[in-house]
Amino acid sequence: MSPRHVVVEADGGSRGNPGVAGYGAVVLDAGTGALLAERAAGLGVTTNNVAEYSGLIAGLEAARELGAEQVDVRMDSKLVIEQCSGRWQVKQPHLKPLVARATELLRSFPQTTLTWIPRAQNGAADALANAAMDGEIIEANYTGDDVEAAPALDGETAPGTGSVATAPAEASAIGAAPDMRAVATRAASAKAPGWSRGPQRTATTTVLVRHASSVLSPEKRFSGRGDVELSEDGVAQAERVAARLGAREGLDLVVSSPLRRARHTAELIAKAAGLDVIVDEDLVETDFGAWEGLTFAEIHAADPEALSAWLGSDGVAPPGGESFAAVAERVTRARDRLLAEHEGKTLVVVSHVTPLKTLLRFALEAPPIMLYRLQLDVTGVSEVDWYADGPASVRLVNDTHHLT
Repeated sequence: MSPRHVVVEADGGSRGNPGVAGYGAVVLDAGTGALLAERAAGLGVTTNNVAEYSGLIAGLEAARELGAEQVDVRMDSKLVIEQCSGRWQVKQPHLKPLVARATELLRSFPQTTLTWIPRAQNGAADALANAAMDGEIIEANYTGDDVEAAPALDGETAPGTGSVATAPAEASAIGAAPDMRAVATRAASAKAPGWSRGPQRTATTTVLVRHASSVLSPEKRFSGRGDVELSEDGVAQAERVAARLGAREGLDLVVSSPLRRARHTAELIAKAAGLDVIVDEDLVETDFGAWEGLTFAEIHAADPEALSAWLGSDGVAPPGGESFAAVAERVTRARDRLLAEHEGKTLVVVSHVTPLKTLLRFALEAPPIMLYRLQLDVTGVSEVDWYADGPASVRLVNDTHHLT
């Protein structure tokens, strides 16, 4: 009997955006939670959004093959959920065919729902996508009807699992194709949320530094994409945090937002530590749109309803600006890219309030409300150890003792 009501969980990722990409999707029985189907594949080099849509399409196609009539889609991509719901416009031309295909599939079911979920709740699809990006899966396809064909895991039959997988060339040369469920289980248990590198005991450390005071900071004005410089006091603050970090051994690289107030701070730190600076565009501050340069009180007086809506949901953007959910997507890309490219190193990351709060939120697996509850002062230093085989460890938050 075909399932009438299923849950599709899907994910995709790209290391570099564009970079090596892959997707994963699972179809579950909505009543029992039993696994009904899995899909995963590598995509070569493409973007994160293409990979996410590819995962959704694969999951919906699997649900249709199973004869489902009611489908609940659950993804941690706010962009995909909002675009497929019709609430956000599709501006990127290369995504329009994928959105059209996903929409066509959604409309083929009598009843559908679309729900955004935190990344931590999308572990199965995320693990498959990361296994595909790691090259452990080139293409894999599982349905419940394949259960009798399932290969053994560690010498035992795995009830309720099965796979048809295409192994990487190296694996094919030395043995049988890997079981997809084993790969996914290994990936899920071996990685910190959002990072799929293999098991390790050595952490990749990020020393997070908010830039020094700009000309707008003392007035508590919204300072997003406006490329303001450090104030005279800000330069002195940056020199003090630079002296602190320059005396620290074991630093490997300084990474900066592209904006001048962050770059200037980063360059002083790099000079003191004898390091290079690389710029990561995804670490730029939130685009506050029409609110740029205004104070909280000025915004409240001009448009209290818009401000209330923004404070009430990380999916709401300031007029003409960027939502915190959108910031989280690009900060995820930056984090995953830095951890993959500098595994086991210690990185100084100089950025702004929202990206740094977001990184701390990810490390703590905290809800978005944390963004409104955490204070980060100018040149405040925080520190996170990211372990590929376990949860992240937050070692320090907003330390400013170098200013006293």
